[in-house]
Amino acid sequence: MKKENFQFEFTRISSKDELNPIDQELMQHALRASAEAYAPYSNFFVGAAAKLSSGIILTGSNQENASYPVGICAERVLLGIVATQHPKIPIDTMAITYQSKNRESNVPVSPCGMCRQALLEFENRVNQPIRLLLGGVTGEILIIESTRLLLPLAFESSYLK
Repeated sequence: MKKENFQFEFTRISSKDELNPIDQELMQHALRASAEAYAPYSNFFVGAAAKLSSGIILTGSNQENASYPVGICAERVLLGIVATQHPKIPIDTMAITYQSKNRESNVPVSPCGMCRQALLEFENRVNQPIRLLLGGVTGEILIIESTRLLLPLAFESSYLK
């Protein structure tokens, strides 16, 4: 038997003011997208914005449904838009933020497991890591250099061959 350990590094900054202007703009796009979320059940309004390698910025928001499994997270909404409108263009950076009627939006939240898997699949499709900016309306921001870091021991297409 051999025990192994998985660790990864990320950057934590105290506020959006410490981001470079391009990342600040991307976080603003994500925040605006969160205002377009449809979340009458959870009251947790998530917005995501992607800056493509071409410079284009696209956004998505979570869309809930009374039949809970039918809803879709902001990250997967955005990946669908990118894959459909710009299928071969990598995402350089994705910003993810949220607003909530139930709590203050002042801590970063991380993508759910399904979104981590979808983000990793997109990284593999275009052969480029997606840098993530995770934050609330206020407070700290986490910067993660690749979504792969969020999903150790991921299920990948190579297992299907």
